[in-house]
Parts: sequence; structure tokens; C-alpha cells
Amino acid sequence: MVEGRLAEKVAIVTGAGSGIGRAIAERYAAEGARVVVSDIDVESAERVAAPLEGALAAACNVADRSACDALFSATLERYGRLDVLVNNAALTATERHFLDADDAWWDDIIDVNLTGSYNTALRAARLMAAQRSGVIINLSSGGASRAHRGNAAYDAAKGGIEAFTRALALDLGPYGVRVCTLVPGSVDTKGLPEEERRRRGINIPLQRVGVPDELAGPAVFLASDDAAYVTGSIVYSDGGMLAQQRSATVDIFPVDRFPGL
Repeated sequence: MVEGRLAEKVAIVTGAGSGIGRAIAERYAAEGARVVVSDIDVESAERVAAPLEGALAAACNVADRSACDALFSATLERYGRLDVLVNNAALTATERHFLDADDAWWDDIIDVNLTGSYNTALRAARLMAAQRSGVIINLSSGGASRAHRGNAAYDAAKGGIEAFTRALALDLGPYGVRVCTLVPGSVDTKGLPEEERRRRGINIPLQRVGVPDELAGPAVFLASDDAAYVTGSIVYSDGGMLAQQRSATVDIFPVDRFPGL
């Protein structure tokens, strides 16, 4: 790791109280950034921020526009600017067969996983466009371009994220603002049992599931000057999952859970 690539940059990372968001926030701090650790669970955000020099913990439900206003106000009050936004916050325990769908299920997932990124990106874009520089990184999923069983709402939201990224790259490029998508594969964020890790990794080309730190390096690259000519792009850190024709043998929502079958 080459430290200092993000020196003096100010970065907001949403959903940074755990998992991939935490790994990105910690790596950004190691690279010299002043990090706003944002999470709906403020205690988790505070635990992550505490050992990071100059970091700020902030509670934020990205689906709540007034909470997003407060997040950006706190960032500007502390640091006076914003250079990087990582839209990582998302609902992930979303499995439900479409025949069992209801409006609340759909609305909750779209509100957080898609509209939440709009809420933060709009506020970031206005600041970044005014200063003629900045980077927005949206976290997506293999479900944006393929499909998970039992995840119509989640996949629709992530497909929207990738389209949103492309559109923002066009709208914001003339202002010096870059927008990219970072796509995790099967990443163990909660400490799966070893047998489950083995089963999920068996058909991944690299023969294993990923860990959150393996998203942090690509996130540093995209936020750094090394990526100064990279915008509208999708960067995959998935062990090769989307490069192969056949999906993994173990599905989180297998057919034997389908209603009526």
C-alpha cells in the first residue's frame, strides 16, 4: 500500500459502520484523507471513526433527505469542502420471491439502495461542481447486470445505480467531477462459517469469496489522481464471477424456497 494518495482530501463514506464501507473508510484514512464515517447506526460509526485521525462520525439514513442535509452540513462545518463521496449504504438482507412481494418491501429497498444514492450524490455534485473537482463512487452489485433469485427489487436498484453513474458522468464531467461504479462480488462481511465460505467460493474463478479490504484498494484508486481520466466506468472486484458463463453452484435463494414449488 502506497500511503498518501488521498492526502488532504475530504471523503464521506456512507454505510461505513461495518463491512465494505468500514474497510474503505479505514483505508482512506491510511491514505491521508479526512473521513466522514456515516452510518444509520451512529454507535457503529463512532467506533470506526474513533481510531482514525481527524475522522468525523455522523448518523445518516440516506433515504431521509433532511438527514442527508445534516450530514453535508456537518462535513462542511468541520472541513469546509468535500472531495470524495462513496455511496456504499444499502439494504442487503432483501431476499423475497417476487410472488411474495409487497409495496413496503419494494419501496424500502428502492428508497435506500437507489434513491439514497441520488440524495447524497445531488448534494455532493453541487459542492464539487462549484469547486470544479471531485469524485463520486457508487457501489453496485453483480445483480445490476445479471440476476439474483429472489431479489427483483435489489437488482432493479443496482441496475439503476449503474445507469445513474453513466448519466452523472456525462452531466458532471465538464465541471471536473468524475463518477464511477465499484462492483463487489461475493464478499464475506459478517464472518461466515468456513464451510459456507468454501461452498460459496467453489465456482468463483479465484476459488474463494472476497473480504471487505479487497474493495478498499480499488476505492482508493478511483478516488485518487491515478484515476484522473477514469469516469463513467465500472470497476469489478469480484474474483472473476461476472466473467464466467455459469453462476456459482450455491445460490443464496435457491429454487426450493420458491412459493408453491
